[in-house]
Amino acid sequence: MSANLTVPTMAEMMAQGKQPEVLFWVGCSGSFDDRAKKITKAFVKLLNQANVSFAVLGTEESCTGDPAKRAGNEFLFQMQAMTNIEVMNAYEIKKIVTACPHCFNTIKNEYPELGGKYEVVHHTEFLKSLLDSGRLSIEGGQFKGKRITFHDPCYLGRANNVYEAPRDLIKKLDAELVEMKRSKKNGLCCGAGGAQMFKEPEKGNKDINVERTEDALETRPEIIAAGCPFCNTMLTDGVKFKEKEGSIKVMDVAELIANAQDL
Repeated sequence: MSANLTVPTMAEMMAQGKQPEVLFWVGCSGSFDDRAKKITKAFVKLLNQANVSFAVLGTEESCTGDPAKRAGNEFLFQMQAMTNIEVMNAYEIKKIVTACPHCFNTIKNEYPELGGKYEVVHHTEFLKSLLDSGRLSIEGGQFKGKRITFHDPCYLGRANNVYEAPRDLIKKLDAELVEMKRSKKNGLCCGAGGAQMFKEPEKGNKDINVERTEDALETRPEIIAAGCPFCNTMLTDGVKFKEKEGSIKVMDVAELIANAQDL
């Protein structure tokens, strides 16, 4: 891990009279969860590599309110959302990129009616646009020919119809993309949506993340690729439950590309 990650805040940019090309919304997971922090760092390295002018809100960023809303606390959601919208509108934010589909879905689809209108893209879409425009280039490197299966996050796939961007990136690594029986529109939830991430599962015969991990293992993958920090946690736990952590990695698409670049 190189120590020279450049991550300016909006406040610092504003003080210099600059407006970044894009605001990177880090999210709770990407800020506080040790595993998800690695995804954040990988994405920042790629942004630096591509010379993208970006900034984060830093301490001015608060939870989007997704868990509160999904758990039924609309009042708390609106309080959290309004706070964030006031901050972003004060900075005249136009475009937002985030590595969390929950943040992506909430800011894109639920902030506009509260006065927060922005162009919001998922980090896989943003990385694909950087590749398409030639600002970033990738070679397969260590992932050439590796069997990789991609798990569709609910809030990226079914909720927002983003299916191709993450798959295009995996194919660009010269990897062998293998699809699970339940994928794209028929994908199965990892079990963490709707604020389930933050509670223990109800009693039953099998946890959802184990069921989904079994779907993935059927494809005999070397890597299970994810595009969501919650999915990453659930699938990692599933792989451990199946005692396969020695042979199968769970990685975010941004990590795959950063590692292929040896960043």
